[in-house]
Parts: sequence; C-alpha cells; structure tokens
Amino acid sequence: MNDWTLPPYRFDDDKPARPPAAPPAFGSAPPPPPSGPPKPPKPEEPFRADLEHAKAKARARRGRWIVIAALVALILPAVAGGAGAGYVWWTYLRDTPALPSREALFAVNRAPGIRFEDRNGQVIASRGPRYGQRIGLAGVPNYVPLAFLAAEDKRFYQHGAIDPYGIVRAAWVNHQAGRTVQGGSTLSQQLAKGLFLTPDRTVKRKLQEILMAHRLERILTKDEVLELYLNRVFFGANTFGVDGASRTYFGKPASQLTLSEAALLASLPKAPSRLALTRDMSGGLARSRLVLGSMRKEGWITAEQERRALEDTPRLSPLAVADEGDYGWVLDYATAEAVRVAGQNAPDLVVRLTIDPRLQHVGAETVRQTIQVGGANAGAGQAALLSLSADGAVRAMVGGTDYVESPFNRAVQARRQPGSTFKPFVYAAALEKGVLPTDIRVDGPVRFGSWRPENYGGGYRGPMTVQDALVNSINTIAVKLAQEAGGPAIGDLARRFGITTLPSNPDLSVALGAYEVNLLQLTSGFQVFQQGGLRIEPYVIESIATQDGQPIFAHSAPAVPASVYDISKASMMVKMMKKVVEVGTARRAAFGWPAAGKTGTSQNWRDAWFVGFTPDYVTGVWVGNDDDRPMNKVVGGDMPASIWRRYMLAAHEGLAVRDFPWLLADPAPLSTPDPRNGFYETLAAEFARSASALEPTTVPEVPAPGPAPAPEQLPY
Repeated sequence: MNDWTLPPYRFDDDKPARPPAAPPAFGSAPPPPPSGPPKPPKPEEPFRADLEHAKAKARARRGRWIVIAALVALILPAVAGGAGAGYVWWTYLRDTPALPSREALFAVNRAPGIRFEDRNGQVIASRGPRYGQRIGLAGVPNYVPLAFLAAEDKRFYQHGAIDPYGIVRAAWVNHQAGRTVQGGSTLSQQLAKGLFLTPDRTVKRKLQEILMAHRLERILTKDEVLELYLNRVFFGANTFGVDGASRTYFGKPASQLTLSEAALLASLPKAPSRLALTRDMSGGLARSRLVLGSMRKEGWITAEQERRALEDTPRLSPLAVADEGDYGWVLDYATAEAVRVAGQNAPDLVVRLTIDPRLQHVGAETVRQTIQVGGANAGAGQAALLSLSADGAVRAMVGGTDYVESPFNRAVQARRQPGSTFKPFVYAAALEKGVLPTDIRVDGPVRFGSWRPENYGGGYRGPMTVQDALVNSINTIAVKLAQEAGGPAIGDLARRFGITTLPSNPDLSVALGAYEVNLLQLTSGFQVFQQGGLRIEPYVIESIATQDGQPIFAHSAPAVPASVYDISKASMMVKMMKKVVEVGTARRAAFGWPAAGKTGTSQNWRDAWFVGFTPDYVTGVWVGNDDDRPMNKVVGGDMPASIWRRYMLAAHEGLAVRDFPWLLADPAPLSTPDPRNGFYETLAAEFARSASALEPTTVPEVPAPGPAPAPEQLPY
C-alpha cells in the first residue's frame, strides 16, 4: 500500500468531547472487560468522483421526471379535453348546417306559398306556408315582442346564446314536478332549431342547436335575433311569422294586433300544432292568460292593461276556418309535386293543375253518397276514385269520403291487394309468350305444392277459351297462364306498365292479385291498354310560375310516347276486356259507350275494385275499409262498378260516342282446329276431376308459390 493512498491524520480540535457513557440499567450484566489495546479509528472512504457524478445524474433524472410529471399534470387535462372536444365534434357537430348570410336568414328553408288554379285558370285554394309581410320591431306595437319574450324567454337581453340560470331553473322545476314541464332553451336556441334542425329530442340535435345559437348571436344583434324569430316562428295551421299568423287567424296585419291578440299568438309557439287556434281555441286562450300575467309581473304592462286584455276575447277570421272542400287530397299531392319541381326555397308560386272542377265534384259526391247510402249494409267505410284523360292528365282525384275527417289519400298513399283486377297484366304477359284469346284452357282442379286455387263460388267449367276465362274471371286458368308466362315476364311487364310495387320475379299468387298496389299506378297501368301499348306518365301539374308571372315549369308531353306493349296484343286485350263489361263480371258498369275494364276483389272481400276505360278516360275505383276489415261480400262488379258508371256518365257528357280507333283485326288461327277437340278436352277435364276426388296426389304438382290468398275465398 502506498502512503499517498491514506488520508492524512487530523486532530479535530473544534469537535466537542464525547459525552460519558450512560450508566447501565439496573439488573443488567456488567460490560465485558477491555481486551487488548484500543482499536484505531475507521479510516474515511476515499473520494470517488465517478460516484458523485452518478449521484448528480440521478438527481438530474429525478428533476427531469418531476418536471415531466408536472407538465403531464398540466397538459393531460388539456389533451383529454381536446380529444373529448374532437370526439364531440366528429360524432355530433361535424354535419351541423352552415349559417347563411344575414339577409338569407329570412328566406332559408322557407317553403313557398302556393296559389292553385284548376285547368280553366280559376283559383281553387291557396296552400303552403303563410308568411305574411316581413316586419321589424318598430313596425308593431311594443307589446307584441314583449308578449313573446314573456312566453318564451324573459331574460333574453340578459344572457348569451344559452342561459345557465334558465337551465338550472327548468331542471329544478321539472325535478319538483316529476316530469318535463319547463324547458331551458333560449329564444336563440328555438330559432336555430326551427330554421336549421329537426325537432328530434337527441343529444346530437341539442348540441347542434347550441352551436347554431352561438353562431346566430355572433352575426346578429339581440334585436335582430328577436326580429328574425318573430318573422319565422311557426304558429300552426301552416302559418309562419307574426304577420302571417295575424292575417290567417284575425284577418289583419300584425301592426294592428291588440294586446289580447298578441298574447294569444305568443301562446302558440310552445305547441303550435296542438294549440293551433283552428283546433283548440280554448287551450290557446288559457295559455294567453298566463302570458298576460307574466307581462304584468315583469312590469311590461299595467294591471289595468291586463284586465282590459282579459275582457277582450279575440275572434277568429272567417277565412281561418274555411276548408278546401273536395280538393284537399289533390292539393296535398300537388303541393309535394310543386315543391319537388320548384325547390324548397322557391318564391311564392302559382300552380295550374289538370283537375276538372266539375269532374272532381262529381267524383267526390258519387263516392260520398254511395258510401253514405249503402256503406253500412255493405260493411264498407271508404272509397277512392282516380280518373285520367287520354293524355295522362289527372282530371279527378278523390282520396276518401271526407277530407276534413281523414286527409289520408287512398288513391295514392294506400297500397292494397287488387285481386282479379290484376289479371289483365298476367294475360298480357301470356299473350307475349304466344297465347291467343281463342286458345283453349281447361278450368279444372289444380295444385301447386299445397296451394289449390279455386274459383269464386266453387265449381269448374271445363274447357273454355282464354277470352272466356278473363270475361268470367276464372282463377284456375289465370294461374295456369301465369305459370306459362313465368314470374320474370310478369314482373317485367308490370314495370313497363308503370307498376313498381311488384318484385322482379313474383310467384304464381300474382295471378290472383296477391301483391299490393295503389290506385294511381293500377289505373295508369290500364291506360297502356287504352293507348294501344303506349306508356303515358300521369301528371297533375300543367304549369308553375312565380306570383309575379315568371315561368318555372310547363308540362310537355314527349313527341313520341314510349311503346311498351305490342299494339296487336293490346288490341286483343282491349277486345277481351270489352267483353268483361258487355257480358262478364262488370255488366253493372256498362253505360251505352264502348268501354273495357276488369273487376277485382281481394281475399275475404277486404278490397273491391273496378278499373275501366273508354277512348277518352280511364278511371279506377276502390271500395273497402281502412282497418282491412272484410266487407259483406262486396265484389268489384257491385259498388265499385256502380261508382264508375255514374262518374263516367258525367265525364262523357257532350262527347261524341266513339270506339277505340286503333283496334286491329283478330289474328287468324294458324290451322283449322279439329272439331273433336272440344269433346276430348271435356273428357280430359272430367277424368281430371274424378282423379282429383279419388286420389289428390295424382294432380300434377309444381313448386309452391309464396304467400297466397286463401283458396276458398278468392272472389273475382
């Protein structure tokens, strides 16, 4: 060992003397005697720079981790908040509608008001939203905007886009009541919801409502927000804006509103459809008293003003309760078409319809009287009628017996089983496969899997022509022809004829009308036969223009209508259907005019139909019940045929009697039939009947169709 490795010896003169040792405790063992010379002191550890450096590094590392931990503690909430905000944005807010310009806010999503005219240019009715004139706060009495603030947002000028105090207050009131009795939305939020969003009660809609309210208050002052609200708020009865509501309900502009009328209007936006004054005047008046009380409590009116307003009960204008008579169903349908053509943000419009007012009245009266007189005994509660002129124009559309009681349009919206009214399309497909009206088919028992279609009234008639089978609505032969034509061919023909509700490959039950259709498409499909195989799209709007005369749309027929069916086969079909009216199931429809058509009744007599046509009109009629309740064995040749006949008599007044000018001669048979064919076919039918009675399994089987009508209850 080298001397310089030892630390120098140092005397610690400044070190205090060592204290004496404590005396031993009582009863302890004496200390051991010292053995040998005293031990030298333990040498000090040598200085290690590397260890000191390591310690310094460790201290630095600990410092860095402390700093990192502090930064994480500060940054993590911000990152989490950002991630949460990103999630909320991506999930709920990214598809929030953009805010338009200031001026565009008064027109955004504003559906047009529409004035309807009949085919002669006479005004039928006005439809669409009623907005009245745009008003400013200075253009109405002070109590008008104050009434709305009292009803909807008393603290409007004291909070921002949202009102935390109002939210807490509403939550407490709702908690106390155990149900939702008060909302916390501000007037800006209500405006954002009404202008841009759906009324769905979802988290997404609520968050978007808050965002849009903030955006509105960034570009508009409080006065401007209130003014926009007063011009766009919904008041029920298809009315928007204070001026529109004032004119609709009271027949005067908003500048002339009384305090009682203003309070009554302010009571509506909370539940405009339910409290609409044309439906619930008493409910509106009850709420208006609360509005007046709130205005007095806020000091906006005096007790004397409140008393006078309570004594001044508003009265509705006669125009507010006027209805649209028998045009309601037409106007519903035409409004949707006009908005589709002109667009949601179009200006106010003038729409000329194809409706003939005389025929609309005749159709509505005929439907109404027929059901009133015979509906109870027949077990029928509703009927519908749709009539097209030869160019596809809708001349009459009657969707039921009373529009005020039921605005549901059974001519367009209802889809029902057409029964045997669908058979002409099956026969038309069979003719495309080479079948002729003069061909013989046997009416006898048949089975398709477990399905045994039978005729109305039971029994079988043996061999007969295809024409006689259609004239007498024979079910067994219709199903056989459907099997010969094939489901894909029938589905394709139906689509060509404008019937879109059939699948591309219907099963054999299609022959008996098991697939649902609506009256408009069914009637339009028959027009292909009327027009010799040409397809004409039905239409109800002749023209659309703005109210200052600027043209927007005019109907124009194609130069060459689409040919969807061979004219020679259409000629055969029309001749067969003329026999249906002359000597078949639709004899009650005959009115001394060349006419063709087909009756139909769905299973259990739930639906009865007749669709028929002359060279001038094609008209369809349906009779039944909205709840699908069976009628008292009403068939298509009964009430529907009677309604059709009465309407068509009126439709043809003043017209010259004429037949279908395009009919062709019947095709000559390719060979002379053997005179013994009838005998053998009759004999074959008898054998088939006997075999069916003795051994049902001997009846040839084919794959079973899908859901089919009950075979024992399939009337024509």
